[in-house]
Amino acid sequence: MKTKFTAVLKKDAGWWIGWIEEVPGVNCQEATREELIESLEVTLREALELNRSEAIDAAGDEYEELDIAV
Repeated sequence: MKTKFTAVLKKDAGWWIGWIEEVPGVNCQEATREELIESLEVTLREALELNRSEAIDAAGDEYEELDIAV
């Protein structure tokens, strides 16, 4: 299952800037719109993987994972 996120894209002073609304800290700047979208996808994927890894490490030995949909 793929989760959808919302990217905000904006051209500013000759650069394309963007961020993911739902995940703080995922923001990028690129020369073209296409590069920006690719950069946001890579950065979002890396941020989610890091967050998952940190959450599991923080849980310790005994924990339960539960899918929650909103």
